[in-house]
Amino acid sequence: MKTMLALLLAAALAASCASSPKRSHGERVLARYEGYIGAPIRDFTAFRQDSWQSVSRTQLILWTDMSHAYLITITGNCPDLMFTDGIRVTSTGSSISTFDSVIVRRHRCPIEEIRPIDIRHMRADEKELRDNPQPA
Repeated sequence: MKTMLALLLAAALAASCASSPKRSHGERVLARYEGYIGAPIRDFTAFRQDSWQSVSRTQLILWTDMSHAYLITITGNCPDLMFTDGIRVTSTGSSISTFDSVIVRRHRCPIEEIRPIDIRHMRADEKELRDNPQPA
């Protein structure tokens, strides 16, 4: 009887895991930064564009250095954003604004929204969790 109950519980657990929706790559990326994304801003200063990470066909994270990152939302849909090896971001001098665009291969994708990500706060929280793990 105990074996049958254990098998039924294992089957129910397996079924619930199989039916739970899996998060996409972009959802996992956004979840990491979720509590650290600020309100929309019009522009930011970027003396260089250090790296970037696609989130979806309409969003990417642009790093200007180790402590400054921005969630950039594209107007509409930017073909190939999820699959390209490189992008360019237009700018006026060292300022990137909602009047600029992300260039992906041959496509010019206008920037709709820019939101800063508080990387310093995020790293401090991650360090705190590592230094003071919570009991399970």
